[in-house]
Amino acid sequence: MNSNNVTTGQVPSAGTYKCTNCGTEITISSGDTVPPCPKCSNTSFNKV
Repeated sequence: MNSNNVTTGQVPSAGTYKCTNCGTEITISSGDTVPPCPKCSNTSFNKV
């Protein structure tokens, strides 16, 4: 697994993350947990 890869439920560093399935970008603030993708419900993201 890529070190920049995060999954739903994790608490990563703040930043922008891109869905590995559909490419939708989400912004995570410090202390937030990663939600499922709002577009396709995928649970895996890569940091942009």
